[in-house]
Amino acid sequence: MADTQWVVVVVAATDRAMGSVLAASLMLPGMAILPLSLQAQNLPEHGLIALKMGYFSDSQPGWERVSVRSPQLYALVPIAGEWSLEGSLAGDSVSGATPRMHTFESGATPHMDDYRRAADVKVTRHFARAAVSAGIGFSSELDYKSRALNLQARLSSEDNNTTWAFGYGGARDVIDNQSIGGGAIDQSRRTDEWMVGLTQVMTADDIVQINLTRSVGAGYFNDPYKDFEDRPGYRNVNVALLRWNHYMDSMDASVRASYRLYGDSFGVKSQTLGIEWSKSFHRWTWVPGLRAYSQTAADFYFDPVVDGAGVPSVALTRRFANRLTGHRSADQRLAAYGALAISMKVAFDIDSLTQLDLKVESYRQRSDLQWGGDGSPHLESYNARSLQVGLVHKF
Repeated sequence: MADTQWVVVVVAATDRAMGSVLAASLMLPGMAILPLSLQAQNLPEHGLIALKMGYFSDSQPGWERVSVRSPQLYALVPIAGEWSLEGSLAGDSVSGATPRMHTFESGATPHMDDYRRAADVKVTRHFARAAVSAGIGFSSELDYKSRALNLQARLSSEDNNTTWAFGYGGARDVIDNQSIGGGAIDQSRRTDEWMVGLTQVMTADDIVQINLTRSVGAGYFNDPYKDFEDRPGYRNVNVALLRWNHYMDSMDASVRASYRLYGDSFGVKSQTLGIEWSKSFHRWTWVPGLRAYSQTAADFYFDPVVDGAGVPSVALTRRFANRLTGHRSADQRLAAYGALAISMKVAFDIDSLTQLDLKVESYRQRSDLQWGGDGSPHLESYNARSLQVGLVHKF
C-alpha cells in the first residue's frame, strides 16, 4: 500500500519495481518507519500549510550512486466544523547510476534521469469520539505508475484514553520500461493491506500504540534493471509496530521510542529500533534521533562468488547465476545486513503560527551490522545522506 508521508522526503511504497530506483534511494531499506504522533485524530483547530524541500544522495566506496531533489506541498483545511480536507503534491527529480548486479561490479553503469510526480487527497468526517476518512493518491514517473486508495476509521473510548484504528489500503501499479529499452512491458502489481491499531494512554506521561498490518501482493516484483531477476509473483507481509511516548517532567522533554517486527513470504525477516529525544528551549526545539535495523536474506538471494584470492568475481558470479534454477536475485536489498541512522532535527517558532525546521540524517548499511550474525558476505558498505528544510504555517 502506498503510504504518503509529507513529513519525510519521500512517498514510500511497500516494495517498488525500482524503475528509476526511487524506492532504493528514497526509502532506505528497513528505515522507513518513523515514530509518528500517537494522538487521536481529533478535528483540527487550525488549517495548516507546509512546504518541504528535501535532498538525498547515496554512495558506495568509489561510486556516487543517486541524488534526489524533492519539493513537497501539504495542506490541511477544516470544513464546516465536522469535516477536514488534506492533500499533498510532490515532485522528485532523480539522477544517477542504475543499480548493478552486486555492489562489487566495476565499471560505469548507465546514467539515468527521471522525474516523479505524486499527489494525494484525503477527506475526514469527525464525530465526538470517532473519525472516518477516505483518500486517493497517484504517483507517475517514466517507467512506473501507481494508483492507491485508503479507508480508515478511529473510535475512542468515552474518556478518550483508548483509541482503536482500522484501515484498508489498496494499490494498483504498472511497470513499463519499454520506452527506454527495458524488458518490463506493461507489467502490473496489486497490493491490498489491512491494519488494526490500539493507542492507549497509560499514565499522565505515557502513551503506547500497537499496530498490526497484513499486506497481500500479487504480480510483478522483479527489478527490471538487474540481471538474473526472477522473484515470486506474490509477496505477503506481516508487520507489528510498537510505539511509546514518554514525557520527562523533570527535564521538560519527551522520548519517543519504536520497535518494528517484519516478515514476508520472500523469507526476509527484519527488526527496527528507533528512539528520538525532543527538548524545547524557548522558541527552539531540538530532536536528535537514532535508528538501528537488521534483516535476514530472502530465500532466493545469492551471494557474490569469490576467486582463489578471496576477491568477488563478476565472471564467476555470472557463471554461478546462469546455473541457478527457480527464483533468484542478486539485489543487495534482499541480502542479510544491518544499518544505523543518526539524525538531528531543529525547529524554530517564528511566531505562534509559523515554524521553520531543518533535519539532517546520515545512514550507513553493512553486512556485519546484522544482529546476531555476520550478514551476507562480500558486499560493500552503503551510505546515504538526506537534508530536509520545511516551513509550516497555521491559519
